[in-house]
Amino acid sequence: MSEKKEADVRFSKFGTVSFTSLTKTNDFIDYLEQGKLMGTRCRVCGMVFFPPRADCYGCLSSDMEWFEVAGTGKLVSWSTLRYAPVGFEGDLPYSIALLDYGDYKVFGRIAGDLTDDDLKVGMEMKAEVNHLPNGQINYVFRKA
Repeated sequence: MSEKKEADVRFSKFGTVSFTSLTKTNDFIDYLEQGKLMGTRCRVCGMVFFPPRADCYGCLSSDMEWFEVAGTGKLVSWSTLRYAPVGFEGDLPYSIALLDYGDYKVFGRIAGDLTDDDLKVGMEMKAEVNHLPNGQINYVFRKA
C-alpha cells in the first residue's frame, strides 16, 4: 500500500494575497524565511530567472541552481497604483517597480515608507525580505 503524499503548499505564504499554493519553486519561500531573495539559473545554458523558474524555456533543461539577488540594482521604472486587483484594495496607493541588476531584472513593490518624491530613475535600490502583519512574507525595494 502506498502512502498518501501531502501537497507542498509553502508558496501560499508568499505575498499579500497568494493566488497559488503549489509550485515547483517552493524553496523560494524557505529562502525568504532565511532573509534571502533568490532567483534561479540554468546550469546548462546559463539563463537567469527572476521570479525563479524550475525549468528553462531556453534549452528546456530542468537542471537549475539557486542564486541570491544581492547588492543593488538601478531603478528602471516605477508606477504608483491607485486601483488594485482583488485582495489588494486595502494597500492602495502603492508603487511597483523594476530594478536592473545587470544580468537580470527584478519586478516588485516599493517599500511603503517611500514616496514618489523619494524615487528617481537610475537610483540604486536593493530588494529585501518583508514580513507582513498577516504572517505572509514578500520582498520590497528600498533605497540603497
